[in-house]
Amino acid sequence: MNQQVKILNTEILSDNWYILNKVTYEHTLPDGTSQVHSREAYDRGNGATILLYNTLQKTVILTRQFRLPTFINGNATGMLIEACAGLLDKDNAEDCIRRETEEETGYQITDVRKIFEAYMSPGSVTEILHFFIAEYTQSMKIHQGGGLEEESEHIEVLEVTIDKAMAMIDSGDIRDGKTIMLLQYLKLHNIL
Repeated sequence: MNQQVKILNTEILSDNWYILNKVTYEHTLPDGTSQVHSREAYDRGNGATILLYNTLQKTVILTRQFRLPTFINGNATGMLIEACAGLLDKDNAEDCIRRETEEETGYQITDVRKIFEAYMSPGSVTEILHFFIAEYTQSMKIHQGGGLEEESEHIEVLEVTIDKAMAMIDSGDIRDGKTIMLLQYLKLHNIL
């Protein structure tokens, strides 16, 4: 625990979809002086993301779905192309990503590999994201995917070549940070 930071107060501002806290804290600087700050932090829990790849076909599985925050911030359709992802919901990261992969993409994967963890928006969101990759074959497809109706998910499953996916980053068709990181990981490590 950082001895230079002391939480003075935490106030819940919203508990509607996730939790928005206002945190007041005291920060002791290297010169020994202290400052008090108040910041808002959005707590939505931790998550996991995965990129499925097929080495023979040189393809990846992506999803497309409506994302309200992108729509509010100028994405005209609100649709975003992403790697499969989800919140841990009290599962460990590997169990979570296996479940999310099956729900969203319809693939039942057998071997997942964790490659790293990252804070995606550390200035305002508490979430740490666990990144995975896994190889897939057509025989692993057990249903159409698309997400869960009870979670109001309407997810389109996309299978594209790695070259097309990389070109979609350049064209701006893929603008999701986690997806860009996973695609670049595959290229940097000569997986596809």
